Amino acid sequence: MDHTLLCLFLVVFWSTDVRTDENHNPKEPANVRLVGGQSRCAGRVEVEVRGWRPVEQNDWTLKKAAFFCEQLDCGSAVSIGEAEVPSHRLSWRIKLDCVQSGSSLRECASETSYRPILSLTCSDSVRLLNGTSLCSGRLEVKSNQGWCSVCEADFDQQDAGVVCRELGCGPPSAHQGGLYGDVEAPKWSKDFQCGGGESALRNCRSSGSARSSCSPGKAVGLTCSEPEDDARLVGGDSRCAGTLEMKLAEWRPVFSSDWMLKEAAVFCEHLDCGSAVSIGQREGRFSERSWRIIPDCIHSGSSLRECTESSEYKSFLTLTCLDSVRLLNGTSLCSGRLEVKSNQGWSSVCEADFDQQDAEVVCRELGCGPPSALQGGLYGEVEALTWAKEFQCGGDESALLDCRSSGSARNSCSPGKAVGLTCSGPEDVRLVGGDSRCAGTVEVKIGEWRLASGTSWILNQAAVVCEHLDCGAVIPVAERKQSSYRPVWWIDPACAQSGLSLRECGVPSTSYIFPSVACLDSVRLLNGTSLCSGRLEVKANQGWSSVCEADFDHQDAEVVCRELGCGPPSVLQGGLYGDVEAPMWSKEFQCQGNESALLDCRTSDSARNSCSAGKAVGLTCSDPDYVRLVGRDSRCAGTVEMNLGEWRPVFISGSSLKTAAVFCEHLDCGSAVSAGEEQMRTWIWHSSHDCVESGSSLRECVSSSHYPVVLSVTCADPDVDVRLVEGDSRCAGTVEVKRRRWRPVNGRAWTLKEAAIICQHLDCGSAVSVGKRKAFPPLSMWEIKNDQLKSITSLRDAIKPIYSSTLLTLKCSDSVRLLNGTSLCSGRLEVKSNQNWSSVCEADFDQKDAEVVCRELGCGPPSVLQGGLYGDVEALMWTKEFQCGGHESALLDCRSSGSARSSCSPGKAVGLTCSGLPDQNRIRDGKLSQTAFPPVFIFALVLAVLSLTFYIVALFFSWKASRQQKSEGEMGTELKTQE
Repeated sequence: MDHTLLCLFLVVFWSTDVRTDENHNPKEPANVRLVGGQSRCAGRVEVEVRGWRPVEQNDWTLKKAAFFCEQLDCGSAVSIGEAEVPSHRLSWRIKLDCVQSGSSLRECASETSYRPILSLTCSDSVRLLNGTSLCSGRLEVKSNQGWCSVCEADFDQQDAGVVCRELGCGPPSAHQGGLYGDVEAPKWSKDFQCGGGESALRNCRSSGSARSSCSPGKAVGLTCSEPEDDARLVGGDSRCAGTLEMKLAEWRPVFSSDWMLKEAAVFCEHLDCGSAVSIGQREGRFSERSWRIIPDCIHSGSSLRECTESSEYKSFLTLTCLDSVRLLNGTSLCSGRLEVKSNQGWSSVCEADFDQQDAEVVCRELGCGPPSALQGGLYGEVEALTWAKEFQCGGDESALLDCRSSGSARNSCSPGKAVGLTCSGPEDVRLVGGDSRCAGTVEVKIGEWRLASGTSWILNQAAVVCEHLDCGAVIPVAERKQSSYRPVWWIDPACAQSGLSLRECGVPSTSYIFPSVACLDSVRLLNGTSLCSGRLEVKANQGWSSVCEADFDHQDAEVVCRELGCGPPSVLQGGLYGDVEAPMWSKEFQCQGNESALLDCRTSDSARNSCSAGKAVGLTCSDPDYVRLVGRDSRCAGTVEMNLGEWRPVFISGSSLKTAAVFCEHLDCGSAVSAGEEQMRTWIWHSSHDCVESGSSLRECVSSSHYPVVLSVTCADPDVDVRLVEGDSRCAGTVEVKRRRWRPVNGRAWTLKEAAIICQHLDCGSAVSVGKRKAFPPLSMWEIKNDQLKSITSLRDAIKPIYSSTLLTLKCSDSVRLLNGTSLCSGRLEVKSNQNWSSVCEADFDQKDAEVVCRELGCGPPSVLQGGLYGDVEALMWTKEFQCGGHESALLDCRSSGSARSSCSPGKAVGLTCSGLPDQNRIRDGKLSQTAFPPVFIFALVLAVLSLTFYIVALFFSWKASRQQKSEGEMGTELKTQE
């Protein structure tokens, strides 16, 4: 028993000692840690924000996760992955842009139950600073004294190779003193002597003698190449075809739905393959996980591994690149400087060795249309190898290297003669199942023919198809639907309208909605600002002709506008949308105005020989009456409906009052009052708020979809207000917002920083805690776009109605607040009494008073207390001295002096900085509670109870054994007596 108590005492003493050391370790961050790894710089990421919890993995790339390595004073970020935690455990969602703006982690975290969890490996002892990527920068090495730069004279190529490998990068491409700036920091004092095979720089031998100085500008700057073995294509016919896989700690396939052919070409280049020819997708097994690579990150110049995050998606990207041919520096995948691959690498081709038949083979091999331009130097020159022999293609070969070549080799090629090739756009789109080649369901070829996806298909995309097929203007028609999903190409709207071929803009997907397109055979408007404006052209004898202003009047314009599905003509003028040296329509139109098509009108008998310059008809039609509000007593209120081939309700993703205002203006109603949602599961017209609010024609923004809610709009101008209800005071409770009527607010992803705006509007104190409570069944409530919430006046444009079961709760301090600080836990102190806020004089406020305020605000202990620290103000001053004991829960619970202060010197208004987090505070469901004892005490107490229990059990069994021995002895004595 004495031994057990001694062990217990040592455990308590050791735990207390460790805790003391941790509290005084200046390098250990107070609110970030990595747990479960092989060192303090590797493991599951956890953050302390009202309690330690893991960080969700969603959206964290290696480049972003480097933030945590920096916080932990570790080296460079090496790899990311996922960690498993119990499914019932909650996690934190951290908004990185919020943290990078200077706010604390506490202010940028929201509660979530998302899985999986982020794990991270940082280098223990080396890092690169001020570089352009994670694989470049000024080298620093960690020693007992902190981080040290390395002198150029003490570091060679073999040392650089070890560092690059340790950081997960490729071989060194440059190392030079001062390459990434110099710094007046400690210099590493010994010469590294790496053999080159070491796994870490600290494993290398170093010189025995120490360096006393290092010349300025000699701090080692290092550039490592990107890893050469972090991507591969598997399961295909060659190393340049198959399922794309990436390696970040482990090999995984890449999620397919972010990648179009033009973007996937970056992988072909990374693998040293030729041009990208086709993409596709394969479905993975349930247990497989994937990497998601962010295209926008790649476009910013970052490396593949810096732009990769973990994903649970099961659709994987397949890619086919050519083995031996590529076009570089072109404007599309079908143009550029030609290069051919041989044993020596990639070689340009001399113009004299390449003719039209050779070009036809290359264009066909690339999946493009026939060559339209072939010229030396067309896409720049390069000092690279030149292909040594003349190609002699017949024109029908499937690949350039299948062609014969000359026997003799070329020794040189004149400058500016490297072949530049432009192939025409491929025959990559067609309309099938319609009455003509200009009508039907859209099919696109990207390696194989597939139907296009009707999801996000807008009228402007349909116009691209019409133009590509040399048809006339597009007219709205409904899409085709099937009962089951099938593989499709999803066409990115922005890419399709940029002028690239559709095959460069397709992403593999599945759908059961397929767009149908109807183009007019004979009329179109070109170069206009919308589908209802432009220079008029009419088709005859397979060619397009402009129309002379003198041959076209207002009645003719009415027929064209109606044929295009637009409203009545608003402007008719020669040269309005430019002129063109194209054929002119030779006869005068003589429409009555009621014809259904321009070519149904009569024309003059005599033909026109010429038309003056600048007289080609330019026409602007008004928008048609394709929008209405239905279901209410007024034409300016109700469910939004649009007509694109048929009338349907409308749903706008991310709709707000700003979105509703567009419809109110279009309908010539007053200001927008509200944008709501109504339950109605049906086929709808769908769009995003970005397009609707951009000023584009409404009908050019929408696509077909099936959705359970639709948009309703009311046009007027009500007030917006906020309140807290069902709390202990007017400064605590459930948040409600009024716009026509009071509704609660959705509690998803709110941070203290955002909630502080509501506290300020209600004239309460600082924000103390945010929480959520559940409502069942789900209620109609407001969702507030937190990133648009700059003040209460911005609420009108920042809220939208939704159905949810999660309500936002908020607790503000009743009577104290901190103003003008750098966080919610710092600022000039003000106290509220008699409905007025007063500053506090430094002479009336001490450390114990500060402890009470910091605890009341849910912050950690005070770290700075100083008059004028956060500015002064000519406001009311609190007139009495606070006399807190330090244990009170609120400042106004403290005693105060009997006498009142008559004045306070300028610059003496209390400024207070509390540490970022409370020691033992926890917030659950928006309510603040305190743990009575520190965890180490609880651990010791549990151990003592277990030891005592064990001791009692041992005593019991010892007593029972002695009783049994005594009983057996007595029985033996009795038997001997009987004998």
